[in-house]
Amino acid sequence: MSKVVTGKVRFSYANIWQAKSINGSEEKYSVSLIIPKSDVKTIEEIQVAMEEAKQEGIAKFGGKIPTNLKLPLRDGDIDRPDDEAYQGCYFINANSKDKPQIVDKKVKPILDPNEVYSGCYGRASINFYAFNQNGNKGIACGLGNLQKLEDGEPLSGHSRAEDDFEAYGEDDFLS
Repeated sequence: MSKVVTGKVRFSYANIWQAKSINGSEEKYSVSLIIPKSDVKTIEEIQVAMEEAKQEGIAKFGGKIPTNLKLPLRDGDIDRPDDEAYQGCYFINANSKDKPQIVDKKVKPILDPNEVYSGCYGRASINFYAFNQNGNKGIACGLGNLQKLEDGEPLSGHSRAEDDFEAYGEDDFLS
């Protein structure tokens, strides 16, 4: 498998704390990684890793690489034109049966599910592999681990309490 550690990306659809089933499929952990098009290094590393996965998957594909191979790297300007968070970016959906380890900038484990959410920024270790299931052939992106780098505007549509309110209260309710 070809492993890539991304540059700074934005996490979206972050199902990283508890595995979920999508359309009745097997439960998995998943996240959509929004990659700025300006991050040429990460994009190139992903393209190289996808190419390696294609070569490793030739046997799965019946001896040759199909022309209609499904690839995980997608263009946000084309595939999500109405979503502002994806404009000027590529994105890749990564998933795994195994729970990712989630750490902070100093590589200390993050245990609070409210700390890492859709909209925050971080890095991800991902890997690429070939698949051939039910006539669908392509390259999939496996989720390794996540590192949170900084907070961002939540993409859930929900605001954070600390953004909605400021301290309120009587001067001293005990007096």
